[in-house]
Amino acid sequence: MAETPPAGFWVRALAAALDVAIFFLVQTSYGALAHLVWGTQVQDAWTLAPTLWTFTLVFSAAYTTVLHALFGQTIGKMIAGVRVVSGEDGVPPSFGASLLRYIAYSASCATLGLGYAMAALRHDKRALHDLIAGTRVERLPRARAVDASAGPPAAAPVDEPSGSGIA
Repeated sequence: MAETPPAGFWVRALAAALDVAIFFLVQTSYGALAHLVWGTQVQDAWTLAPTLWTFTLVFSAAYTTVLHALFGQTIGKMIAGVRVVSGEDGVPPSFGASLLRYIAYSASCATLGLGYAMAALRHDKRALHDLIAGTRVERLPRARAVDASAGPPAAAPVDEPSGSGIA
């Protein structure tokens, strides 16, 4: 079996941006829900902000960890056509490795983004959090497109019986 090529920096950045958009949507929805439930009591954004950020942090941890452990992909990675695999065996990482990978994102951030930039600089395209968790991100093979110019396959001609009486 041919090894699947590693996912590069830009496709990984696209997947991350899509996931961050999902986090923002969830956080905005939670804020709107809080406003509906508590109404004018939530006038002071400073009292609600820590709760919103805590909820978003917990949601992003659960979202990322569970989806990587179950499917090897978040929604952003599904759209971008990449997946996270454990080591060389090509299966999704365990729950523990997925959680470690999520926690290791902070190490990639703490290096002023160099942990993420490693995906662009290394030959195997692994970022710092991949190295810490023992994972790698690979591109999924694309489905081959059907040649539209060829059209559908031609059907074999059907022989009409002669003298059928149809004019």
